[in-house]
Amino acid sequence: MTQTDEAILETMRDEGNMTPQALSDTFDVAAANYARDRLSKMRNYGLVEKIGRGLYRLTDDGRAFLDEDLDAATLSKD
Repeated sequence: MTQTDEAILETMRDEGNMTPQALSDTFDVAAANYARDRLSKMRNYGLVEKIGRGLYRLTDDGRAFLDEDLDAATLSKD
């Protein structure tokens, strides 16, 4: 987990479902590919899930991580 990953999760908790492009715009990152890559990695660990074409949402584990009820070190890659 990076600081950016945590910021992405916090933004999704506050804003709701988001696309990589919306996250890119929010963080003023030059390319949505970076946000897409981070979302893909967090999806592998169950923190976000893809719910449609390019649309992601925070999972219960993602919320638990933000609430400090889940240690990222305990997550396993699916």
